[in-house]
Amino acid sequence: MLPMMLTLPALRAAYAAGTTPLAVIEEVIARRAALPDPAVFITATPDEMLRAEARRLTDEGPQGRLLWGIPFAVKDNIDAAGLPTTAACPAYTYHPSADATVVARLRAAGAIVIGKTNLDQFATGLNGTRSPYGAPRSVFDPAYVSGGSSSGSAVAVASGLCTFALGTDTAGSGRVPAAFNNLVGIKPTPGLVPNTGVVPACRSVDVVTVFAATVAEGVEIRRLMEGEDAGDPFSRPALPVPLPSRPRIGILAGAEREFYGNAEVEALYGAAIARAEALGATILPFDYAPFREVAALLYDGPWVAERLAAVEDFLAEHAEDFDPTVRRIIEGAKDKTAVDAFRGRYRLEELRKIVAPVWAEVDMLLLPTSPTTCTVEAMLADPIARNSQFGRYTNFANLLGYAAIAVPAGFGPSGLPAGVTLVGPGFSDDALAPFAAALHRAAASGLGRDRSAEVPPPPPVAVSDEMLPIVVVGAHLTGMPLNPELTGAGGMLLEATRSAPDYRLYALAGTVPAKPGLIHEPGFAGPGIEVEVWALPAGVFGRFVARIPSPLGIGKVTLADGRQVSGFLCEAHALDGAEEITDFGGWRAYRAARS
Repeated sequence: MLPMMLTLPALRAAYAAGTTPLAVIEEVIARRAALPDPAVFITATPDEMLRAEARRLTDEGPQGRLLWGIPFAVKDNIDAAGLPTTAACPAYTYHPSADATVVARLRAAGAIVIGKTNLDQFATGLNGTRSPYGAPRSVFDPAYVSGGSSSGSAVAVASGLCTFALGTDTAGSGRVPAAFNNLVGIKPTPGLVPNTGVVPACRSVDVVTVFAATVAEGVEIRRLMEGEDAGDPFSRPALPVPLPSRPRIGILAGAEREFYGNAEVEALYGAAIARAEALGATILPFDYAPFREVAALLYDGPWVAERLAAVEDFLAEHAEDFDPTVRRIIEGAKDKTAVDAFRGRYRLEELRKIVAPVWAEVDMLLLPTSPTTCTVEAMLADPIARNSQFGRYTNFANLLGYAAIAVPAGFGPSGLPAGVTLVGPGFSDDALAPFAAALHRAAASGLGRDRSAEVPPPPPVAVSDEMLPIVVVGAHLTGMPLNPELTGAGGMLLEATRSAPDYRLYALAGTVPAKPGLIHEPGFAGPGIEVEVWALPAGVFGRFVARIPSPLGIGKVTLADGRQVSGFLCEAHALDGAEEITDFGGWRAYRAARS
């Protein structure tokens, strides 16, 4: 019996217990047929095609395939060979002979495409109602919009039809539907994931995204998709940016805290801020106004002309085949000139300079994913204004080249969910994940439509080869006076643990600020000393070590589990006049007792 949500851990456990891909696909076929929302798929993969793929995978076995037998859905502006691509415009339909690069990489890992999902036509919208194939609905109330443009992808995952789904995001299309359906939305740094085989909306800022039940799953899928591709000139290699594990988080303040009268979402945003602080973040208000001006450039500025560039020839011959609202938006670019484009680019760079000081004060931003939601009826009555409300806190991210992860923030009294998004500098994709996962777990909001499901704990922090671990024992511990030397250098807290038992700790005399000395004494049987393992970028590790004053230095410290990691040790001569504090078990406990 498979669970309601077909998460990666659940399916991997099922396969380990003897379940076959065919059995999983039969369940997917049954769930898809029973789905009450007829607008989720534009083209469902035929049942027999799914069964044939499942049998092939069974025959070949899982060796080397990280996603063996894992079902996923694909937004219908991303090519999947064997299925038509429509971009939610029947007259535009074509039949690709090859997968989009991202789909090819996922299929090579063993994943199974269950269908092409609905979207706001040509990915122009954040609400999910601009499609001739119907309007997918929120999985929690069919009167409400699903969010868009990646509408069907979000509903497919939240309904338990598949493990994950691909969307795209230009203005927020990979984040807003996640918020409206209690999902995680992974929006990579622009260029990290290639767009080869994706129908462009705004080619220079489009991003392929992932909808998943948890942050860990979404990040795993993103990593399988990423990497430069010759077919996409905007793709680029990752240049990972580290973030501290106890980040400084920027939040909305004053007049910029706009929820359009939606008190439920406002309260859930406040609760998410409180959870972030409880998780160890420092909360700092910041001025969102220049970010909002960047956001306005995407539709009110010349970037709307990129949408026209993507479909100009088709529009000239098929204007009547466009959704009226989509046509109105795209045709609005016809009066944009090259001069407008350059002026817009100049203003974007000016605004980039204006917002730069914010990043000297904070490590990431915590924003409402959408400040409000609405019914399908209300959206259709006022499609432009309502849609623009959804994008107030999302439209800026791709223009500025940022990474973002949207996570659930809980439910209001109406029974509708809301979400928040962590936004970080470009290529902070991996560094955002641990705190995003912790924030999701703290919300205890379930997974997709299964509100009772437990959100799993965040996985261990993944550290790239560009980061080097270091054990700290005293004044560099979290909350201690010298900890900013780590956080300011881009350090990440990996874990709090203890040393092996054969270490003694001493309070050194005459040090400012006060510091301990850790001494290794083989054969000694003590309690083990409280330590933290941090990681520093390789480029600053040497400079950090060079500044360590005598009698302290760096050597190999053995941890309680037997690992040996470079860390702070003390020269024996410094023990003259020092107080042994080993029995306190650590510097933090000793300082607390002294105070």
